[in-house]
Amino acid sequence: MRLNYPSSIRIIRVPCTGKVDVIHILRAFEKGADGVYAVGCMEGDCHFTSGNFRARKRVEQAKKILDGVGVGGERVRMFNLSSAEGPRFAEYAREMDQQIRDLGPNPIKLALKQAA
Repeated sequence: MRLNYPSSIRIIRVPCTGKVDVIHILRAFEKGADGVYAVGCMEGDCHFTSGNFRARKRVEQAKKILDGVGVGGERVRMFNLSSAEGPRFAEYAREMDQQIRDLGPNPIKLALKQAA
C-alpha cells in the first residue's frame, strides 16, 4: 500500500514516542519547522508501558512554551494510531499540513529572515 501525504512532511523515527523530549520539539522550531506532530501507539497499548503518555505530556508542555513565546501552541499536536492504520496516518499528515499552511510560516523563521 502506498500512502499519499504531503512531501513537506519529514518523518523522524524513534523507538517510542516516549523518547521525544520537549527540547526536540522546540529545536525543530528553532531550525525552521512550521509545525511538529508526534504519532504514537494507542493510549494504554504502549509496548514500553507509558511512553505515549509521557509523549502527550511533553507535547502539551511544548504547546504552553510555544504559546508563551508567541509561536503558537496550535503548531504542535499528538496523535495516537495503531500500526495497522496507515491510511489514517496519511489523513492526519494532510490535516496537519493544511492546519500549518493556514497558520502561515513559523514566526521564528520569519524573524531570522528579517534580521539577516
